[in-house]
Amino acid sequence: MADPLLKWREEFPILAKKTYLINNSLGAMPRGVYGALKEYADTWAEDGVEAWHHWLPLVTATGDLVGTIINAPKGTVMMHQNVSTLSAILASALDFSGARNKIVYDELNFPSVHYVWKEQERRGAKVELVKSDDGLTVPTERLLAAIDEKTVVVPISLVQFRSAAIQDAKAVIEKAHKVGAIVVLDTYQAVGTIPVDVQALDVDFLVGGSVKWLCAGAGAAYLYANPERTRALEPSATGWFSHAAPFAFEMGRIRYAPDVHRFMGGSPSVPALYAARTGYEIIAKVGIPAIREKSKRQTKRILEKALEMGLEVNSPRDGEIRGGTVVADFPGGEAVCAELVKRKFVVDYRKPSTSVLGTPLKGGIRISPHFYNSDEECDAVLAEIAELRKKGPSTTSSPLGF
Repeated sequence: MADPLLKWREEFPILAKKTYLINNSLGAMPRGVYGALKEYADTWAEDGVEAWHHWLPLVTATGDLVGTIINAPKGTVMMHQNVSTLSAILASALDFSGARNKIVYDELNFPSVHYVWKEQERRGAKVELVKSDDGLTVPTERLLAAIDEKTVVVPISLVQFRSAAIQDAKAVIEKAHKVGAIVVLDTYQAVGTIPVDVQALDVDFLVGGSVKWLCAGAGAAYLYANPERTRALEPSATGWFSHAAPFAFEMGRIRYAPDVHRFMGGSPSVPALYAARTGYEIIAKVGIPAIREKSKRQTKRILEKALEMGLEVNSPRDGEIRGGTVVADFPGGEAVCAELVKRKFVVDYRKPSTSVLGTPLKGGIRISPHFYNSDEECDAVLAEIAELRKKGPSTTSSPLGF
């Protein structure tokens, strides 16, 4: 049966040269980015300082474009540079000085945001990490049990970066709200490949970036702030664009913007806004439901073939709780991965390691098809793995991957 989503392949130049299956790390660049960045450069060249009249509205307009993908009302999504900084800004607005001082999340969280939240212990916070049994998933019941009346915030990932396991965010949000805590939901490995609805979730804050499934490049992170919770928080990590009237240049204590822009801080990364919009527009046109259905079908195809080959699959078997990635490992997997990249099969390898709580964390080759990938590409990478396992690769170097 013909795949209607393959018509989008021509919009992504790299697909003509490589079998690109590393979309959980860096999505393919849309062709339209060339024109978008030229428009940015032309505006700067022709208008000089007057270009800010075009650039500043892009912060809100681009946020609204992300909002169409996550069902966020207009004016509730703001663009920033990265999730770590957004997490730090949100953390700076929270009070950990009293008896309610707990931060709860699981040991499989992405290290960058873990560093941010762990450092809040300097301000009186107590971080409680919830342990995983298998290094791939975290039991929802265990996470819920850790959230109690002493909890201030629960910063979790909707999709685990190592295994692509999907967490039950709705249950976590409901429990957090029941005890008076807030949730910061990291959707970096989710938005663009699985449905996310901020209103249905009733999430307090949602953060994410555009590098991966949104195919929108680096430097374009986003923050959704629930309007009902926004006004209660006043970040100490701030800047002039967090001010209610930034161009009044007032001294004294800041008057915060009444909406999500109170978390904006300093000046925006304008080139990233121009670059990002094409990816968002394509994802919105293709539609998340269609992307998700294809993703489930292709990751199932990869997973089943990997098991047939005798590989260790370190992602959930159940497609309903699996994101867009299949992780497969075997002895010599890292070297095989490096050889695959040389042969223009672009994947990456996550090394096994040990968590801070001592849990063995599994790794492997990460294979992440997107809506523009064909079934033949999914089959081809596994066939190449089978051939390399027989021959033995000639290198032990490892490609970069996030």
